[in-house]
Amino acid sequence: MLKRVYDFIILFKEYAVLSALLILSLILMALGDNAQIRHIRSLATVAYGIVQNQLSFIPRYLALRGESDMLRRMNIDLADEVSRLRDARIENSRLRNLLGLKESLRYPLIAGKVVGKNLTLLRNTLTLNVGKLDGILPHMPVINEGGLLGVVSAVSDHYSVVRIVLNSDFRASAKIERSRVDGILAWDGESLLLTNVAKTLDVKIGDSLVTSDYSSTYPPNIRVGVVREVTQQTGSLFKRVAVSPGVDFITAEDVFVLLYSPDPERQELEQPPPQRSRR
Repeated sequence: MLKRVYDFIILFKEYAVLSALLILSLILMALGDNAQIRHIRSLATVAYGIVQNQLSFIPRYLALRGESDMLRRMNIDLADEVSRLRDARIENSRLRNLLGLKESLRYPLIAGKVVGKNLTLLRNTLTLNVGKLDGILPHMPVINEGGLLGVVSAVSDHYSVVRIVLNSDFRASAKIERSRVDGILAWDGESLLLTNVAKTLDVKIGDSLVTSDYSSTYPPNIRVGVVREVTQQTGSLFKRVAVSPGVDFITAEDVFVLLYSPDPERQELEQPPPQRSRR
């Protein structure tokens, strides 16, 4: 072991002598008390202070960087929590509206969820996650807190397809709630219209529209929407009444299917008599 130390010192003897002399000089400077030594010591102290002050930003920078990362993580967590609280508030409000709707209707309801949408066609539809095994049958009305969505057009065991009001095959008897003016609700591919409204009848922009008593498919007084535009058509006996639907079909998620079926006696009575063949 000593031989190795000796060999190391011999190999680096110049550096060893220099280091020893430097250490000896520093000891003498520290112990000495004459004017020159004090002057050198004060200069060394000032220089050390300047260097330390210049390098002190490094730990401050590292501390600030760590604090910035921590604040960034906290900001992300708080933003996520705010988003979840906002979603919970919206969901709570929507469920309260649905609960109020359920309590206001006198017909049994089946709750369903929209699992599919076709909203860019002439024959637009929604797909629900309830079907025949849940008690759903064709021709049952479908509503949510905004009003009438449409009617069930096809049913399987676990799913059902709804023909919404924005469907060219959809028809419903509706009326102006204020003036009791009746018409047929239909969609022409661009606008939802209340058709067969004579020019002399009282219809104004902003009037509320509900299903009428003349419908055999829908219960009366289900909200449909509001009158958006009333136009006098040249050369026609009828007004053009455009309606804004009460339901936002893009955001529709939770719905109710009304367990309401047309009265078979009324349907049979209102069926046109069969045509007799001429001989």
